[in-house]
Amino acid sequence: MPAPGGTPSGAGTAALEAAAEALRAGGIVAVPTDTVYGVAALADSPEGCGALFRLKGRPPTVALPVLVADLEGALALAAAGARDRLAAVGRAWWPGPLTLVVEAARRMPHLGGDGTTVGLRCPDDPLVAALCRRVGPLAVTSANAHGAPPCTTVGEVRAAFAAGLSGVLDGGRRAGEPSSVVSLVGGEVAVVRSGPVGEEAVRAALAPLRKGEGGQ
Repeated sequence: MPAPGGTPSGAGTAALEAAAEALRAGGIVAVPTDTVYGVAALADSPEGCGALFRLKGRPPTVALPVLVADLEGALALAAAGARDRLAAVGRAWWPGPLTLVVEAARRMPHLGGDGTTVGLRCPDDPLVAALCRRVGPLAVTSANAHGAPPCTTVGEVRAAFAAGLSGVLDGGRRAGEPSSVVSLVGGEVAVVRSGPVGEEAVRAALAPLRKGEGGQ
């Protein structure tokens, strides 16, 4: 069985391209991340994100987080005024299990919520990062019915979603702790969901930026 951070032998170029084609066609694909399995649609596809909400049984008031291949991809989706904060914490903790909520560069109501903010994460996993490089940012939520435990294997994913998936990218067992979710909206730090990266770690990453602001 491959380690969570490695590229499994069964998920080579052909498997990645098949997943990419399914996503480009508006489908939903189950993907491994550095934490647990997720179900993904193209972040810029209203049709795909709508199908993802329906598949999950997720209320549209609960926004879908977005996975990106790198910090540059995240900065492109953040409002100009949020980019320094996002960059400071992203450089310290990405790739890794930390989702950062910031003001969005533009309204994306199909992601859910009020459309003014976006949750961004760069996962520490070469497989899903390679997929993001092929197709762009992905709206991804844990592979489970809303409120149920996350799926950690492809078998669990297929059992949970017997229909509705256009593809499954097999990355072996993924049983990490779900990511921390921390809001940086309005320049404040607020923990939305506790996880591997704590509030103090985020504040420490922001400290040099805040010292610079204070010295102006």
